[in-house]
Amino acid sequence: MEILTGNELISGATVYLDASGRWIEDLQAARLFGKDEAEARDAAIAASKATGRINSIEIEEVERVGGTIVPKRLRERIRAAGPTAPLNLNGVPFDRQRLGKDDHVSI
Repeated sequence: MEILTGNELISGATVYLDASGRWIEDLQAARLFGKDEAEARDAAIAASKATGRINSIEIEEVERVGGTIVPKRLRERIRAAGPTAPLNLNGVPFDRQRLGKDDHVSI
């Protein structure tokens, strides 16, 4: 099984493509592509690249362990676990900026 992962352009957050074609932060809600779905997977990559909203799109192999999606590569398991550095500025927690549905970035 495979998933699509990338980074949200504005925040750099790790995101995953879900079954409805949205990019979300929850790995467990990611769309699973079977080996026989390469055409659909590649079409999803092309559509996502065309928006300019997600960068570094990658195909990641995953497996289900006890009903949980687990990436096979250590790098992706680390990315899925969230930031490895605290999200604060001078001791004050902050939330990252998110790219809204109608927001855009000029490139």
